[in-house]
Formats: sequence, structure tokens, C-alpha cells
Amino acid sequence: MRQTILVLALSLLTATSGGWPAGAVAQQRQAPQVEVPPPPAPPDPEEQPPTPAPKGQDDDTVQLGTELVNVPFNVNDKKNKHITDILKEEVVVLEDGVAQEVFSFERQLDAPLTIALLIDTSGSQELTIGAEREAAYRFFQKVLRPKKDVACVISFAKEVTLEQSLTSSLESLTASLDRVRVSPSSGFGRGGTAPTNPQAGGTSLHDAVYLASDDVLRREAGRRVVILLTDGYDTTSALKTEAAIERAWRSEVIVYSIGIGYGGVADGVLNKYAKETGGRVFVPRGTDDLDRAFAEIENDLRQQYIVSYSPTNAKRDGTFRKIELRLASELRKDLRLRHRRGYYSPVK
Repeated sequence: MRQTILVLALSLLTATSGGWPAGAVAQQRQAPQVEVPPPPAPPDPEEQPPTPAPKGQDDDTVQLGTELVNVPFNVNDKKNKHITDILKEEVVVLEDGVAQEVFSFERQLDAPLTIALLIDTSGSQELTIGAEREAAYRFFQKVLRPKKDVACVISFAKEVTLEQSLTSSLESLTASLDRVRVSPSSGFGRGGTAPTNPQAGGTSLHDAVYLASDDVLRREAGRRVVILLTDGYDTTSALKTEAAIERAWRSEVIVYSIGIGYGGVADGVLNKYAKETGGRVFVPRGTDDLDRAFAEIENDLRQQYIVSYSPTNAKRDGTFRKIELRLASELRKDLRLRHRRGYYSPVK
């Protein structure tokens, strides 16, 4: 049964994580079985016990040095070709303008993917919804690996609807895409004519991104991704763009947008989502371009680097920390790095 999220339920303005009705929360992947080693042998009675830590020492302060910030990123040239030969020594990491020591660096080609596909079903999509469904079918068939990657389908007009919770079943995802239709309250024309009012009925784009990032993706493993199929116009969200982006930061979600719809595309909004989270925007002109957009997204997700560092700022104050990645070599100055703009520090 489809599960509908009423906009009235968005008491999320206080940035709490509730909102989906019972049963709509993402399915959790089971953690792999780990063999637990036997307990260590008791110490020799003649050995002296270790010296206790000084009284009053803050355990949290000692542990902060082990907390790492992980930053996935892509490197492209001016033609958007992926650069695959970046070395650890070339990567410069800044947090709030302060250089950080790189703890680990690797190129990830096989990270598990957790994808939320968000489809705009307002009147602006009446002439393109069929092509969007077909392209999404092909994307899922090509990208999802059984028992490794999962995806869900969310539709949104005035209300946000979880059509299919996270699953690796292509059959379930296909069935949910088949159910996606333009909202009957959207004011579209009959017989294939253009919508009489593309924005009628409402579009809650920012609410959809917030809910997908918070209630569906936040606790999931692997690379967390939102793919937006929309024209970028929002008319009925209870939340602002900034609130949705903040939730994407907190959940470490990358937002990709495919701008499509009758009446033009609000590419400014879509570009903001991409810039702040490390994603990209595509504006296809036809079905071939739509397939190419999905292919580019897949290529991006399979060609990422990830850098980890332990912040020099050890405060647990919940503040936003700006991240900037650069390449040290002057020979690489024309390359472009895409990554999320920052993160929120933990709170005591």
C-alpha cells in the first residue's frame, strides 16, 4: 500500500527526524557477521596494574582524536571527464580555512549505493512522466547489484508519497514506477495537450528532499544519493531550501538533479542543491539526453575518491564546519573537485 506523507505532518521545522508514518521508515540492511575474538588472558599476578588516568581527565577529549570526517569527492576536467590518477600527496584538505592532515585516501569503485529516486508528479510533468519512468527502469536495471545496492521511489506533488521503500528488488521498483502518475489535481489538459496550469495542485520539492535525506537515507550504509526528476519549482513546501540542504549535509547525502518539465526549469534551485552537496545538474532535451544523464550519474558514483581526516578543531559544539578540497599541483589547477560543502560537528 502506498504511504502518503501529509504536509501537515511537517512539524519537522524543529529539525527533528520524525515524519514518516509507521512502516514507511527505510528498511535497515543487516550488518555483516563479525567473528568475535576470545577475551585476552588474565594478567600475570606478579605484574603491576597499569597506572590509572589522572583524576578528572575528560574521556571524551581523549577519544576525539579517533573521530574521522569522511569526504567523498569527484575530480573532473573542463569537459567533465573523470580524472582517475589523483594521489594522496596531491590532496589538500581545509576545514574553516585551516589545513588538515589526511588520515586516509582511496579511490572507491565498488562502494554500496543507497539511492532515493524522487519524481515530481505535479502538472509540469504531464508530458514527460512516461519517458522519466522508462529511463528510471533502465537506470535501476543497469546500476543496482543484488544484495549490495538498494533504492526507493518517492513521488511528490503537494504531498510526498513513499511509493516503494528501500529494496534491491527490480520487480518491486518497477511496480512502484508503474504506479507513478501525475496528480489528478494538477490541472493538466486532456488527450496529450499541455497542462492548463503546470503549477496547479502544488509541488513540495524541498519537503521531499528533507524527508528522503532524514527518514529514508540517514541511517543507511554506503553512498547515500538523492536523484531528483523535477523542473525545480516549489510552491507548497513547509520547509525552505536551506532546511533541506542542511538535512542533506547532516545525512551525508549527495543530490543529483535532472531538470525536466513543461514550462522551463528552475536551474538556480537545482544548481544550489548540487553545489552544496557535491552533486550535478542535467537538463535533457529529449529521451536520449535523459538516458545519458542517468549514465553520467552512474559513472559519477562509480568514480569517486574518499578522503578522511581527524579535525584539528576538537570542540563538540554542533557548529557547521566548512570543508574545502584542493589539489596542490599547479599542473592540476584546471581540474574541478566536487564534494559536499561541510558538516556539523558532534555535540557532547
